[in-house]
Amino acid sequence: MPEEPKQTNPHIKKVPRPKRRVGLWTYIISIVVALGIGVGGTYWLIGRQVNAQLSSMQQTSKAMKKIESVYETINENYYKPVNANKLANGAINGMVNSLGDKFSEYMDKSETESLNDTIDSSFSGIGAQVQKSGNYVQIISPIAGTPAKKAGLKPKDIIKAVNGKSVAGKTLTQAVSMMRGKIGTTVKLTIERSGQTFTVSLKRAKIPVTTVDYKLVGGDKKIGYITVSTFSTNTAKEFKTALKALDKKGAKKLVIDMRGNPGGLMTAALKMASIFLKNGKTIMQVQARDGSTEKYTASKKYDGGFKETKSTTVLIDGGSASAAEIFSAALHQSAGVKLVGSQSYGKGTVQTVTTFNDKTEMKITVAKWLTPNGTWINKKGLTPDVKADEPSYASLTVISKVSDLQADKVNSNVKTFQKYLQALGYFKGTVNGYFGDSTTSAVKQYQKHAKLTVNGKVDKQTLTKIETELANKISDNDRAYDAAMKLIEKTN
Repeated sequence: MPEEPKQTNPHIKKVPRPKRRVGLWTYIISIVVALGIGVGGTYWLIGRQVNAQLSSMQQTSKAMKKIESVYETINENYYKPVNANKLANGAINGMVNSLGDKFSEYMDKSETESLNDTIDSSFSGIGAQVQKSGNYVQIISPIAGTPAKKAGLKPKDIIKAVNGKSVAGKTLTQAVSMMRGKIGTTVKLTIERSGQTFTVSLKRAKIPVTTVDYKLVGGDKKIGYITVSTFSTNTAKEFKTALKALDKKGAKKLVIDMRGNPGGLMTAALKMASIFLKNGKTIMQVQARDGSTEKYTASKKYDGGFKETKSTTVLIDGGSASAAEIFSAALHQSAGVKLVGSQSYGKGTVQTVTTFNDKTEMKITVAKWLTPNGTWINKKGLTPDVKADEPSYASLTVISKVSDLQADKVNSNVKTFQKYLQALGYFKGTVNGYFGDSTTSAVKQYQKHAKLTVNGKVDKQTLTKIETELANKISDNDRAYDAAMKLIEKTN
C-alpha cells in the first residue's frame, strides 16, 4: 500500500494522527491512494501544483478559523451551558452530511462497535443490509435465513419507522441501532413498498456467521450450487472449503448465487474472484480523485495458488451490490462467465474508515471502483446475459393486520390478500380491495384444500398457511435459477 501523504495544514498538524483502519467497511473495502509527482515532471508543473496547494491551505485555514469562531460564539454566548463534545460532533456531522453522500458518515463509539460487529457477522438484529434514501432508510438486501428474509422484506423497501418512531432525519447508524437489540425480542418496522405502507413484526435473531452454503444438484449432471449471502471476514475461506467439498462430491460444473448479496469486504471479493481467473487477469480497478487508476489482478497473493476451472454461471439480482458486483463483474469480463438474473444494484464507490483516539470513526468515499474493462457501474449495475425476473407475486407486500381481512371491509391489506389467493389459483374475481363474496368463496376453497375449518373467515392460522404456500410457490418458480441451470447444462 502506498504511503499516505503527510499533513501540511498547520491547523491540523497539532492533532495526533488518527489510526486508519483499512479493509473493514461492510460494503466495500477501502484503499488509500497516495498522490505524488513523477520524477519527469517539469519545474513549471511542480510550481503550479505548489501554488495550488498553498491556495488550498489558505482556504482551509479560513474555513477552520470560521468554524472555531462559531464554536466559541455558541460556547460563550448561548443562553444555557452547552456540551463541548456535542458541539464538536455536530460540526463533524454537518461537514460529512454536506457531502451529500449516503456512504460517508461520522460514527460515535456505539455506532463504531456496531460497524465492527457487522464486519464480523456476529451481531443480533433483523438481518438486512441498508442504506440512506432521502430522509429514510432503504433495504439493499435481506440476508438469507434471517428474520428480514423470512418476513418477506425486499430490496428497495423503505423503512419509515421502527417501533412506531420515525427514522426521518436519523443517520444510517442511528436507524440501524434502533433495529438492533437482544436476541428473541420483537421489533416492528413500518415499510413502504411501491407506494403502499404496511407494518411487519420481526423477532431479532443471531445473524448467521456462515456466509456460504453449497449442495450438489442436477442429478447425474452433478452441478455444484453455491450461495454467498455476504462478504465478511471468513467468507473467502468458507468459499474455498465449499469448492473443495463439491469437487470431492464429483461436481462437474458450478452455479454461484450472488442474489440478495449486499456486498462486504473487498479483500474477500478479490480472493474469491482470483480463483476463477488466470494470473495477471484484471479483477477490478480503483480510480482516485485525480483520475489515476490502480489495477488489481489475479495472483497467488489472493488465491494461494488454488484455481477453479469448471464451467461456471453466476446469478445476480437487484440485491447484488458492491463486493458481490466486483466478484460477478470480474468473472464475467475476465473469465467469460455468463451472468443470469436481473440488473444488479450498482454501487461503485470505495470508502475508508478512520478511527480516532476517542473510539469514534468516520468513513468517507475516497474513490471509484471500475470493472475489469474500466466501466463504472454506479447507479447502473451489471446487466445479465440471460434476463430472468421473479414472478410478479414474488414482490407482494406483507399483510400487516389480520383484523383487516374481514367480510365487507375495504383496504389495502384485503387487496394484497386477494393477490395472494390469485397467485395460488383460488381467487378468480377482481382485485379491488373489497372483501366480498368472491373473496369469501376463495378463502373457503383454500381452507378445504389446507384441511382447515371451512368458514370463509381469515384467522392467523389461515393466513400463515397461505403465506407459507405462496413462499414455496415462489421458491418452486425461481425463473432465474431455472435459467442458470439450463444455461450451465449446455456449457462444455
